[in-house]
Amino acid sequence: MEITKEEIQRYPIGRFPRPAEYSVLAVAQAIAMIESLPRKLWANVSNLSPIDWKRQYRPASWSVRQVANHIVDANINNYTRFKFALTEENPTIKPYQEDRWADLADAKHGDIRPSLDLLNALHAKWVQCLRTLGEADYHRTFFHPQSNRAFPLYEAVSLYAWHGEHHLAQIRRAIEGLA
Repeated sequence: MEITKEEIQRYPIGRFPRPAEYSVLAVAQAIAMIESLPRKLWANVSNLSPIDWKRQYRPASWSVRQVANHIVDANINNYTRFKFALTEENPTIKPYQEDRWADLADAKHGDIRPSLDLLNALHAKWVQCLRTLGEADYHRTFFHPQSNRAFPLYEAVSLYAWHGEHHLAQIRRAIEGLA
């Protein structure tokens, strides 16, 4: 299968490689990625001009500001999904309309600093939790009604680590003018 330009623009690091089973190494790598995400995001956006914040990673995509805010919004949801899975038996999580969240005025035009501060604090708390978990905890699940399946936390931690890197790559593409 040939990879199209649109596929590269949309998924600059490729699609999520779903893990088949639990791996201590994969979980540790995912935690390290989650831990480093706030620093990486800050490094990529701290010196942007007003024009740069409006850049898009592909035609008709979210702006850099919207992607940065989406990372925060998504990870607030992801953090709570972990907490529910750790305290309930296969809870059904509430999906959210991420496109609608990205269209809200704060995501499109607001000051990014509170979002970056929130991401930093959220990830510090989330990583603290993740590092206390054992293998049995990572086999706990939550049910995602849109996917119609249960997600084990070992898969979710890898997905959310990938998700951050995926959006960082989109931001880099936009800033570099690769859209």
